[in-house]
Amino acid sequence: MPINQIHDANFPVDSEGRTYHVEVRRGDVANRIVTVGDPARAKLLAESLDAILFEHMSHRGFLTITGLYCGLPVSIVAIGMGFANMDFFIREVRAVVDGPMAVIRLGSCGSLSPLPNPSDIIVADRTYAITRNFGFFDAPPALDAPGGGGEIQPYLVSSTVDADAKLTRHLIDNLLKWVPKDKVYVGTAGSADTFYASQGRKDPNFNDHNQDLITQITKGQPERIAFEMEAHMLYHLARCSQIFSSSQDKVIRASCALMVYINRAGNATITPQQSKHSLEVCTKAIFDALVDDMPTQKGSVWDKVLD
Repeated sequence: MPINQIHDANFPVDSEGRTYHVEVRRGDVANRIVTVGDPARAKLLAESLDAILFEHMSHRGFLTITGLYCGLPVSIVAIGMGFANMDFFIREVRAVVDGPMAVIRLGSCGSLSPLPNPSDIIVADRTYAITRNFGFFDAPPALDAPGGGGEIQPYLVSSTVDADAKLTRHLIDNLLKWVPKDKVYVGTAGSADTFYASQGRKDPNFNDHNQDLITQITKGQPERIAFEMEAHMLYHLARCSQIFSSSQDKVIRASCALMVYINRAGNATITPQQSKHSLEVCTKAIFDALVDDMPTQKGSVWDKVLD
């Protein structure tokens, strides 16, 4: 699509008020949001809406679908993968949404221990980031020495950030209406900046110094049960909105449900049938959790829809 004139280099918005990457303006996005990576997954979630009011794919590949669920406005935004895309999404949607926001990520993950199994659901009550330390690989001794470069580590692991307790409680309660208790786990998710090296996958074409990464990260911390790629940035920005906002209307609250696609300990993978079922139950639980959790913001652009 043609790009309209951008007027602000600090926060690019076009002459119609649309943000540059997600291409949404005020009135396009509700303050209850489900975010996924895959646009096809977003379209499947949208089949559960009562009505679709807005749908748009941006030139950067962000798909936004807004509709009504139980008569209330809900948005689904497919963002692709990684920290950067989560940052684009949260900042640009925050700029055009009135009032507090509740955001639940629905994604896939790899579990790091014999349990959970593929098709189980993990609710991430906290997250941490795993990032490649580029400086480690710049020093020639680091590439030659078996243990690397002394005090410099090849991967950096952040402190944890909590999910929103109330939203997470609603998410768990609604999942348990549809999923057996022994199929729902609550634990800490590690969000990696890459799919391969920072998640401990071996690639014979590169010297990634990650052969012991999973063991180092999880040793003595059994609550660290999954790897994925976006939740930590979501939780981090939600926390920043709470710490630095001068108004409760600008607060973002976040939680996350992860469908286990791979068990890294046993190398088991989800079947297509299991994947379809997991998506169906998570869709219902997440929409219901958002409706239970978030009152409609009065005085917003959605008043005319709800009247």
